[in-house]
Amino acid sequence: MVESIPQSFSRVLRRLGKNLPNLFKKRIRHLIVISGNDPERLGTLAARTILYYERHAKKLATVNKLQALYIYHDEFDDANYMRDVFEKIVKEKSSITEVKYAVYETSEKFLGSTFDVLIMDLTKDLKPNDLGRLIGIVRGGGLVIMLTPNWHEWDNFMTIFKRNLAVPQYPNPRHIFIKWIKRKLLGHKGIAIYDADKLRVIKNFELLSEEAIEKPREITFPKKPLFPIVVYKQALTQDQVNVIKLLENLYEKPKKGKKKVVLITADRGRGKSCAVGIGVVGLIHLLSKIKPKVRILVTAPSPTNVQSLMMLAKQTLKEMGYDYNEYKRGGNVIELRGDKFSIEYWEPINIPKLRGDIVVVDEAAGIHVPMLYRIWRSHSRLVFSTTIHGYEGAGRGFSVRFLKRVKEDPNTILYTYEMTEPIRYSIDDPIEKWQFDALLLDAEPAELDEEDIKAIEEQRFEYVKYEPEYLFSPKGENELRQLFGIYVLAHYRNEPDDLGMIADAPHHIVRAVKLPSGKIVCALQIANEGPIDHDMAIELLKGGKIPGNIIPDRFLKHLRIKEFAQTRGWRIVRIATHPEVQGKGIGTWALSKVIEEARELGLDWVGAGFGVNEQLLRFWLKSGFYPVHISPDRNPISGEYTVLVIHPISKTTREIIEAANREFKLKILYSLPINYRDLEVEVAWLFLNYGPDILDKDISLKEIFSLIQLDRLWTYCNGPMTFEAAADLMIKLAKIYWMMPKKRRPKLSKFHEYILVAKVLQGRSWEEAAEVTRVKVKDVQNETRNIACIFIEREGYGMDREPGISMKEYELITSLFI
Repeated sequence: MVESIPQSFSRVLRRLGKNLPNLFKKRIRHLIVISGNDPERLGTLAARTILYYERHAKKLATVNKLQALYIYHDEFDDANYMRDVFEKIVKEKSSITEVKYAVYETSEKFLGSTFDVLIMDLTKDLKPNDLGRLIGIVRGGGLVIMLTPNWHEWDNFMTIFKRNLAVPQYPNPRHIFIKWIKRKLLGHKGIAIYDADKLRVIKNFELLSEEAIEKPREITFPKKPLFPIVVYKQALTQDQVNVIKLLENLYEKPKKGKKKVVLITADRGRGKSCAVGIGVVGLIHLLSKIKPKVRILVTAPSPTNVQSLMMLAKQTLKEMGYDYNEYKRGGNVIELRGDKFSIEYWEPINIPKLRGDIVVVDEAAGIHVPMLYRIWRSHSRLVFSTTIHGYEGAGRGFSVRFLKRVKEDPNTILYTYEMTEPIRYSIDDPIEKWQFDALLLDAEPAELDEEDIKAIEEQRFEYVKYEPEYLFSPKGENELRQLFGIYVLAHYRNEPDDLGMIADAPHHIVRAVKLPSGKIVCALQIANEGPIDHDMAIELLKGGKIPGNIIPDRFLKHLRIKEFAQTRGWRIVRIATHPEVQGKGIGTWALSKVIEEARELGLDWVGAGFGVNEQLLRFWLKSGFYPVHISPDRNPISGEYTVLVIHPISKTTREIIEAANREFKLKILYSLPINYRDLEVEVAWLFLNYGPDILDKDISLKEIFSLIQLDRLWTYCNGPMTFEAAADLMIKLAKIYWMMPKKRRPKLSKFHEYILVAKVLQGRSWEEAAEVTRVKVKDVQNETRNIACIFIEREGYGMDREPGISMKEYELITSLFI
């Protein structure tokens, strides 16, 4: 085993050694890239770097122990060998470094943890989300070590991330993202790069000066706090103290009809979740004096997001002498339960249905805005915390869309605080600057001026076709930042992996709408999908899987029309308009250009999938997109059903899509009382009213109702019979109504149609139906009866006839039952 250190590498270590006093004083970090194809040499140099760092850290920081995390892919022999080389040297030579070894699949569990050293084995993969998650766990004065393939070969290296981007029709990914990362590594301070194959220094650390050493942190506790002072002593920064103090406002319950909301925003690594975890225990302490049991409900996009909150809650509970039991799921803490309290994690979709004293929504930017509205409406004391810039999701979109409405609500008392001080390192840390720049965590759309607004009003737009190579080049980077900034603000979930996908996914393309000023106001990411070969199509029809090709996959599995496999189309992955100018027709104009380009290229369709709400659905329908599929369940995070819509281009595809839309409407008619009883009435109404008629012939009630059923319907119309006694007839009537051609339907108002959806087909209570139609219960009941009368009169079934039928008249209709 080679353990010697090349002279060239010693130069890097010596520069690190010279900088270490300032790293600790200024609480900033360094990053070293060791590249090469020899796993033994990489493992050795990484271990020697740790030992060198350890010797200096012992002298400078008087530390007793160093914590390191080594993360790698254990499915590769050479990665395991490199880890073994590293581990052997560190075990034999180190006196104070404790190393944890983990695989990337478990990286989320380290969020909220703090390490002195992070060793990332990137020789097999570079997944953008891993950079987003892990870099921030290293404290000020710490070191990040990246082990990579040969520096000059790394660009074209087939990583796991790239391999997973390939689809059958496009098997060769692009090689852009790593080239981008390399450029950013070369361009930022605090980073050294070493070529272990050629034994040469590509870039060394800059020598740090003694100037601008960060002042020691001073924390001032409130003079008259409601929470015990031991609660405040868990805080590490003044920002955390201020957040904890803000949470004291939730102790007193708001007056009836009012709400109290605490909003905390921060860049990643500011300790917001930890501060909330500490403050929640302070609230438990106070509320348990006036309540037999205090229930804190916590939600986030996933349980991993709340582990920092749970960790600090546990720490604070212990400091205050509270006993509790801890419950886990999948390795994550999901509940802390004591005799007089519980802190419980639930998926966002469940929170509106539960009752709690305080509701905490962590990483709120990762939750779709309509779900945030539902959570806000259903509780009176809430905490929303969100990352402004970070891999979890972008907080500005949350602020622009959700917070605006909360601020405008006269019945909501809002307390806001933005945290700026990093927990683990200095605000001037060069590695955070590199991370934000490389992953576009701080991307923002362009600022629009009066000339831009005028151009938008006059629709002076340019449709731009971007090449990823240009966007990720120095020349195109500004436009990439604008594009990604729009995605960040418009979408509830935006991750570094999305950036990597734009760069390297071979079937993805980027389009935009640009103003005369050069500013981008609409960004589109599009995936090429189809055709699917015959054998694969048969496998999909049997339930098989295929990478990418989301629309062909769902279409074949649920609509079953085999010819669709032969078509080619574009799936719009994301379309986002600059938040300052939404609702001005920009997105519709962009869609028209996409369809026009697809037609010129000879494609068969353009489609999209999205979490459905009325506003979004109307946007797609306005541009001629047909709904063809809806998921059977709501997304547990967004709380929305996912819908696929398709705009047909070729004649053959139009016939297929129209047939699919008819089948989709039939599915909705028969599924509303089962899977979609809680589907928004406006959405269901749009589904049923858009697209071609289900049947092309008129339907008479006498064709599908027996005479007894007709007489019962006549009786319900005339009053003696209740709706509940005639419910079977009204369900049949509602289905008939939407099956028959639009021109042949009885003249029902939109209000009547809403009643048919909400009360008859979904089976909602009278109170629920009254709420969604915004009228009194009595009015809904009367108009439901009137619907029956409209049908009876249309059939010429006389209102003044003698009730009842004789056996001689009796007919049993068997030709068509609905």
